[in-house]
Amino acid sequence: MLIRNATLPDGRSDMDVLIVEGRIAAIEHGILAPEGVPEVDAAGQLLAPSFVDAHFHMDSTLSYGLPRVNASGTLLEGIALWGELKPHLTQGALVERALQYCDWAVAKGLLAIRTHVDVCDDRLLAVEALLHVKQQVAPYLDLQLVAFPQDGLLRSPNALANLKRALDKGVDVVGGIPHFERTATEGTESIRILCELAAERGLPVDMHCDESDDPMSRHIETLAFHTQRLGLHGRVTGSHLTSMHSMDNYYVSKLIPLMAEAQVQVVANPLINITLQGRHDTYPKRRGMTRVPELMAAGLNVAFGHDCVMDPWYPLGSADMLEVAHMGLHVAQMTSPAQIATCFDAVTVNGAQVMGLPRHGIAVGSDANLVLLQARAVVEAVRLRSNRLRVWRRGKPVACSAPVAAQLDLPGRPNSVAWTLPR
Repeated sequence: MLIRNATLPDGRSDMDVLIVEGRIAAIEHGILAPEGVPEVDAAGQLLAPSFVDAHFHMDSTLSYGLPRVNASGTLLEGIALWGELKPHLTQGALVERALQYCDWAVAKGLLAIRTHVDVCDDRLLAVEALLHVKQQVAPYLDLQLVAFPQDGLLRSPNALANLKRALDKGVDVVGGIPHFERTATEGTESIRILCELAAERGLPVDMHCDESDDPMSRHIETLAFHTQRLGLHGRVTGSHLTSMHSMDNYYVSKLIPLMAEAQVQVVANPLINITLQGRHDTYPKRRGMTRVPELMAAGLNVAFGHDCVMDPWYPLGSADMLEVAHMGLHVAQMTSPAQIATCFDAVTVNGAQVMGLPRHGIAVGSDANLVLLQARAVVEAVRLRSNRLRVWRRGKPVACSAPVAAQLDLPGRPNSVAWTLPR
């Protein structure tokens, strides 16, 4: 396939992109199409890498209202509510909801998701369900599973054994939640156990870490230490890190260089962090999201995740990673053109780096996982949360949408005015 007249995320315009055997073979002006190769005219619209969600919970998605609604809107009530729901889960319902969400994702140009899956249910129903879903969606979506001890590795009696069973079944990543252990000391111990397990098995690590307003929740320091000690550089991700929002600046001036030295990656979750954190504040209220621009400035890879969609923690969401980037730039006050572009990277190429997807992007040799957006530039795409005109997986079409248009018929105006977004 040859895509003509595309605008690229780096600002280049009227570019032709040749795709051969599912990969980008050339990016130039005026490529001569090989005989028989179909052409698509992008008409100046933005051609971007497909979106990546580096942090999600697919086992709980679309379960909003089961068995009840989170009345306080807090993280802890969400965890308690998920605990109430777990005994009533069925594998069929888990698979059905997950597949529905994957359909939403593909329609939004989201073709890679790292999802955490709870292993504290001895039946491992969610693990079995999502392993099945992973296999079923593999032709059109990269689904990566994290073994996540939601109730605490040491706090939940069988969590460690269940986590190992999940890894034996083919789950991809070692997860954890040290701030939810009974004590900070047990949280520290859980990090050691999990990092050593990952090193032994040659697996990546992705921990819910310091998802708290407590500035003394400092497990990310321990995670960076064990990453350094075990030589796990580049294979470890700290997700959330919301306590950094409340930490003393002097302590953070030591912490961020330690994280950079260990090459720890970071995933912030703007929609959920702004919703769950600061719930115990009166005024002023903390935003709660981690220090995204400072971490990026120190050279750390920072991605954004959606985290939740219609579940015990969050009643909204639609698998739209542009909505995530839009919220992220507001919360982090990253409003210059360069910073907005960086937030776009946080839901595309940065997330792919977290997931270890080596050929993601707009470059010769990259997989042709692409989305054509109804926008003329990255800033416009984020501003409008633009319509996805076409979505390709390794050069093959998997979704399309008609251009969004509006017809105006206003009193006092001599003629109807028709226009197509973006304007």
